[in-house]
Amino acid sequence: MAESKVPVRKEKLGPSSTPQAWQPFENLRREVDRLFDNFGWGAWQPFRQPLFAGEPLFRRATMPAIDVSENEKGYEITAELPGMDEKNIEVKVSEGSLTIKGEKRDEKEERDKGYYLQERHYGSFERSFELPDSVDAEKVEATFKQGVLTVALPKKAEAQKPAKKIEIKS
Repeated sequence: MAESKVPVRKEKLGPSSTPQAWQPFENLRREVDRLFDNFGWGAWQPFRQPLFAGEPLFRRATMPAIDVSENEKGYEITAELPGMDEKNIEVKVSEGSLTIKGEKRDEKEERDKGYYLQERHYGSFERSFELPDSVDAEKVEATFKQGVLTVALPKKAEAQKPAKKIEIKS
């Protein structure tokens, strides 16, 4: 499968609009849920949404595995998105934050003697990251290859200068 570029949209929000990422209680609930999931306490989750609140369970998707690394030229975010197509992924830079959204729809149908099977799976995710001031937001690029999204966040020229060692005087 060939590597392909994923378009990165740049948006400016108006002064009256509030960034969607500013939902502190929702984010706190998700983090507490994730903490309980990591410890295998799936049966007891006091901050879990009620069964019928919001989006149905069958449409919820797990968050993709994401790695963030830094080198002298910039940052790189890689997200594992197996089974997804680049047309179902959106990467957006807006007012100092990077948002990655995706939606997966999977349908399976089998016909054989004596049975008929049809399954549908839907899921979506959204992850947002606050960008450091050193990132050049105009040069952000995203590529998608073999189920892995890579977002390159180059540093501004002044941020790429080597650190200056300060002599300690006695």
